[in-house]
Amino acid sequence: MFTEIEFTHKTFLWFLTVVPVLILWYFYKHKKQTADLNISNLKSFESSSKIWVLLKHLLFVLRLVSICLIILALARPQTVNVSSKTKTTRGIDIVMAIDVSASMLAKDLKPSRLEALKKVAGKFISKRPNDRIGLVEYAGESYTRTPITSDKGIVLKSMKEIEYNTIITGGTAIGMGLATAVNRIKDSKAKSKIIILLTDGVNNSGFIDPKTASELAVEYGIKTYTIGLGSNGMALSPVALSNGKFQYARVQVEIDEKLLKEIAKETGGKYFRATDNKKLEEIYEEIDLLEKTEIEEFKYYNYEEKFRPLVLLALGLILIEFLLKNTLLRGFL
Repeated sequence: MFTEIEFTHKTFLWFLTVVPVLILWYFYKHKKQTADLNISNLKSFESSSKIWVLLKHLLFVLRLVSICLIILALARPQTVNVSSKTKTTRGIDIVMAIDVSASMLAKDLKPSRLEALKKVAGKFISKRPNDRIGLVEYAGESYTRTPITSDKGIVLKSMKEIEYNTIITGGTAIGMGLATAVNRIKDSKAKSKIIILLTDGVNNSGFIDPKTASELAVEYGIKTYTIGLGSNGMALSPVALSNGKFQYARVQVEIDEKLLKEIAKETGGKYFRATDNKKLEEIYEEIDLLEKTEIEEFKYYNYEEKFRPLVLLALGLILIEFLLKNTLLRGFL
């Protein structure tokens, strides 16, 4: 009966310590009031006297139980049913602009820059259940691969399918990639709009200047995090395509860090450099911590009072005691 029950006025439970005192007092009083009768033969009294003594003790038990029930009722037992409801109070829309130029096949990150990015970015997407995310690909030109959506299944599937192809013009058009991402997110109604721009090279293609694209991001209140991907020094990178297969050679890693830092600074974001797989994971973890969706949790408490059955039971026991005392045991007492 008292499973998962809380007492609102626990102070009253201290009165239960009086119960042992009442028991001791009762037996002491009973022993003192009992008279000794010496007769030659007790056989005729044995069975009847035991019944009456038990009934007399029963009156005390009924009263004692009634007192305990009343004390428990005064402590006000109740069950509490707690239900909660979460509400996203600040949604975040994110567009990930990903460089898919041939240099992303370099093997300084394992198994390649592009595959390492897909794995880490996939984990990042999975950890953002309350946000909408879109994907933009760019090389010498750019296009939207996945519009902003809350369906993480679609985004993750699209992310896994990203690969180098010869359909997009070769080169690295950072300005085009950023501008496409801005165009995709600028009309968003979210209170926070984020672009994560990743590249492993320098801006050498496209007809939109990166600074112009960053000015557009500032105009629309879009924060941009930029990531330079590639180790320091030389990296095993594709240099030629022969019979449908890339030929690799060690090439100097060139990333326009100055440009990426300027874009991040102007838009209120931050620049990161990922030189290996571990550093890339740490960068996405940091961005995840920096851009948290605010979630408000509402808790509803449903209280159900349990003192009424105790009071009714106590009154019932008192009534039984009264009836026994004034009917069946009237002459005996």
